[in-house]
Amino acid sequence: MPRTRPPYPPEFRQEAVRLLRSGARSTKQLAAELGCSPQTLSNWVRQQGERGERQDVLSSEERQRLRELERENKVLRQEREILKRAAAFFARETDRP
Repeated sequence: MPRTRPPYPPEFRQEAVRLLRSGARSTKQLAAELGCSPQTLSNWVRQQGERGERQDVLSSEERQRLRELERENKVLRQEREILKRAAAFFARETDRP
């Protein structure tokens, strides 16, 4: 059974994410220096974004809403194209003698 360690303190996590975002080191390099896994660092970055600590990352709810709006937008574009074609068809039909 793998050994587990106590959770990292929040201050440690915040500093690790700040260092990672500074871009001086890759995720793998920083993880080796800090003694944690690269996946752990990636999780911390994602979690900070979901808690609203980062302004340039969408939360899970915002991503879901964006997907819904993109789907709705696609349907509306298709409907508009159909209506344009129908209007053109009927315009040609009424112009015939």
